[in-house]
Amino acid sequence: MSNRRSFLANGAATLIGVGLVSRAGAAGLPEAPVQSNASTAPPLMPPDGRPYNPVVTLNGWSLPWRMKDGVKEFHLVAEPVLREFAPGMVAKMWGYNGQSPGPTIEVVEGDRVRIFVTNKLPEHTSVHWHGQILPSGMDGVSGVSQPAIQPGKTFVYEFVAKHAGTFMYHPHADEMTQMAMGMMGFWVTHPKDPRQHAVDRDFVFLLSAYDIEPGSMVPKVNTMTDFNIWTFNSRAFPGIDPLVVRQGDRVRIRAGNLTMTNHPMHIHGHRFEVTGTDGGWIPPAARWPEVTTDVAVGQMRAIEFIADNPGDWAFHCHKSHHTMNAMGHSVPTLIGVDHSGVAEKISKLVPGYMAMGEKGGSMGGMEMEIPENTLPMMTGTGPHGEIEMGGMFTLMKVRPDQKRGDYTDPGWYRAPKGSTAYEWTGELPPAVSAPAASVPAGVKPLEVTRDKKGHDHH
Repeated sequence: MSNRRSFLANGAATLIGVGLVSRAGAAGLPEAPVQSNASTAPPLMPPDGRPYNPVVTLNGWSLPWRMKDGVKEFHLVAEPVLREFAPGMVAKMWGYNGQSPGPTIEVVEGDRVRIFVTNKLPEHTSVHWHGQILPSGMDGVSGVSQPAIQPGKTFVYEFVAKHAGTFMYHPHADEMTQMAMGMMGFWVTHPKDPRQHAVDRDFVFLLSAYDIEPGSMVPKVNTMTDFNIWTFNSRAFPGIDPLVVRQGDRVRIRAGNLTMTNHPMHIHGHRFEVTGTDGGWIPPAARWPEVTTDVAVGQMRAIEFIADNPGDWAFHCHKSHHTMNAMGHSVPTLIGVDHSGVAEKISKLVPGYMAMGEKGGSMGGMEMEIPENTLPMMTGTGPHGEIEMGGMFTLMKVRPDQKRGDYTDPGWYRAPKGSTAYEWTGELPPAVSAPAASVPAGVKPLEVTRDKKGHDHH
């Protein structure tokens, strides 16, 4: 406990190496690649083993393996990491192989898999393979199916990946702390036949949330509801990469939820089918069309669609507070309150003070000073001005000329002439008051007047 308190208080940890593993044993371990770059890595084409269609981990990467006596061997290292949520904010977290979330593990249905897990945390840990059907002793629940992995120790998990599908991995030891610190990862088991469930682009990411005070770097692990940083793969908009696709591609997006609330994921410009859960693939006859699908706590969802509509399309959680960064939870609503006189007095005491909330919550164009190592609540600039988004928000960029397998950002979409919303400059009809009979008794009708510029006033 003293080690953990020291880390949480100081934002630093003593990196305990594999000192308790013998040299001969360490020599027999597969390499543990490390990745600290938060950009989206290209798909990992299978270097050996059976062929499959690789996924693309949004702002992440897939873990390489080695083949030994017909077994795929991976090496995960649980350790303190630094993760940039977006330019201007870095957090001290716990993760795997240099990142939070850890690397995606990709295998093929029927593979025998051996995962070495080395613990470089200041406390014990374990790894639960969420959704996998495996022997009880490999399930990763410390104290139930195995002893906890103590600092400096390496444990081995070995099982057959029996079912194709979409899964996760995370600790089942001091779970509240370790998951709040960012310990999680994605697992994809591909079908034996690469032609089965084949798509042109297959994106994966985990939904995660953190409570990090502005100006600090360490998540508050005891938070249950008031999170202020909402992320895709521990990246907040505008730090989240776009989903780049070619027009006509069949696209799959797999999302897993390891936050403490549900997330209705919504895409613009397209409709999709829900094709998979963490329980497996949904038979085609049982799939249903959506433009928004809810991903509950501990669930995985796979959606698929044809990207037939070119443009830059928003993809985001439809809970409005989840598309914001570093939110305060006690800001009063001041819409309709004239506080210009108060603001004038405050500005004399606090130079640069900016009154907010009289006409709404928009922060577009504001250049307010914020504490170091935090993010604006709403930010981002597009070709037409302020985007005013954050958190669980990104763009899907559909282009007819994007090359197959090319995931580089094509820049902003140039809409064909006549296909963009525009300002009406003609005459406006006179305002019409609601009939008195339609107004409930005791309620004064809303009076609307219009000035010479055509602006309404209530």
